[in-house]
Amino acid sequence: MSPVGEGSPAVLVEDLWKRYGDVEAVRGVSFTVRRGEIFGLLGPNGAGKTTTVEIIEGMRRPDSGQVRVWGYDPLAQADHVKRHIGVALQSTALPDKIKVREALKLFASFYPRRIPVGELLQLVALQEKAESIFDTLSGGQQQRLAVALALVNDPDVIILDEPTAGLDPQARRELHEVIDQMRARGKTIILTTHYIEEAEKLCDRVAIIDRGKIIALDTPRRLIARSRGRSRIEFRTAAPIDVGALRQIPFVQKAAQNEEEYTVWTVDVPRTVVELIKWLESENHELLDLHVTRPTLEDVFIELTGRSIDR
Repeated sequence: MSPVGEGSPAVLVEDLWKRYGDVEAVRGVSFTVRRGEIFGLLGPNGAGKTTTVEIIEGMRRPDSGQVRVWGYDPLAQADHVKRHIGVALQSTALPDKIKVREALKLFASFYPRRIPVGELLQLVALQEKAESIFDTLSGGQQQRLAVALALVNDPDVIILDEPTAGLDPQARRELHEVIDQMRARGKTIILTTHYIEEAEKLCDRVAIIDRGKIIALDTPRRLIARSRGRSRIEFRTAAPIDVGALRQIPFVQKAAQNEEEYTVWTVDVPRTVVELIKWLESENHELLDLHVTRPTLEDVFIELTGRSIDR
């Protein structure tokens, strides 16, 4: 019987520290993952994401701090944790000539509780590749198989470590659909990624991690709302207008022109749009189109660290 009670977190991480020689890979990391949520660890390569999840999995021993997965210690109670957790790494080591169905059957044989192979194939949209050899699969198909292997024991908690790294946009979208289906099944998911749009699209909450420390944690919407990132309002008019006059419109912080397109920056989009349209009408300018680009988690990361996430 699991020691986790109703309302208790699926994963608890408290004050984790891990050093490799002179490098502190993880520095005082703490967070909880609620049952049924997708929790993102967002940060650049080398930020400490993989080390953190390896400690959660029980693959690495922390220098200090504690972890609980479904109430169990990954090191002292490894057998219990293995029954509740599934892991998909950045790359899956399988024999080149093994077939997809064979791989799933092999992994299923390790566990008393399992999802039927046919159901797994359908979940990750690999029914038509069931008899295909592993090394003939595309990168996206191999990653979907990796997710299926992580699900084979019907785990409560699934760790996806950079699952879409190196995939093309189409393969990434297909894997996102699989992750959405896992959410619909009530799974708890820890997702590590350095893709801003992936964290914003998939995650209920995001911990931004940099140089081994969590520097922000909340829902993507709240993280963005708390930042000083400015939205851009881009628009075109039938006739040229004075950029200097745009800067005088209430709530506009900055204005610029690029050929026939104008851009204003603001932290209050609704009021700025109202004032902008009011000004255009008062000056008899015909508005042709208007587009709003809001700040992203990339803006949050830059504000917190002074650099882009891919640097």
